[in-house]
Amino acid sequence: MKNIILIGMPGCGKSTIGVLLAKSLGYDFCDVDLVIQKQQKRKLQNIIDNDGLDYFLKAEEQALLSVDVTRTVIATGGSAVFSQRGMEHLKQNGICIYLKLTVPELIHRLTNIKTRGIACRKGETIEEIMAEREVFYNKYADITIDCQKKKAEDIVTEITEKTGD
Repeated sequence: MKNIILIGMPGCGKSTIGVLLAKSLGYDFCDVDLVIQKQQKRKLQNIIDNDGLDYFLKAEEQALLSVDVTRTVIATGGSAVFSQRGMEHLKQNGICIYLKLTVPELIHRLTNIKTRGIACRKGETIEEIMAEREVFYNKYADITIDCQKKKAEDIVTEITEKTGD
């Protein structure tokens, strides 16, 4: 059984949907943001604030490369797609699902952008972050799910139907 890898912008529901999907499939669940925090022994925002974006992205790649699981739903961080090595490693034994939302919906959901641990340059807007990342989300996605105005349970059903699990 292949892993299911969830990619997408912060706030699109990777962790929430990942837990529900893992339960419905009888899979394990792995949140790469938590792997980073465990390896670095501190919160994501602390890493970004104290060591900068480049250091954070290297730490994220290290975390991605350390994930060695089967029958697992993997919720990546929103910036995971910047690591070609990390994404190729995950995709060796996984199907990649892009959870897509519009910028207005992301802005509505991301009320804590300054403290959430989002990998971005100072002053960067959600629109700019999305514009930079969407190319990579589309590149790595085997399946894209439009999550706009859908309940988490309906998204889980759609993923299950599309992956054949």
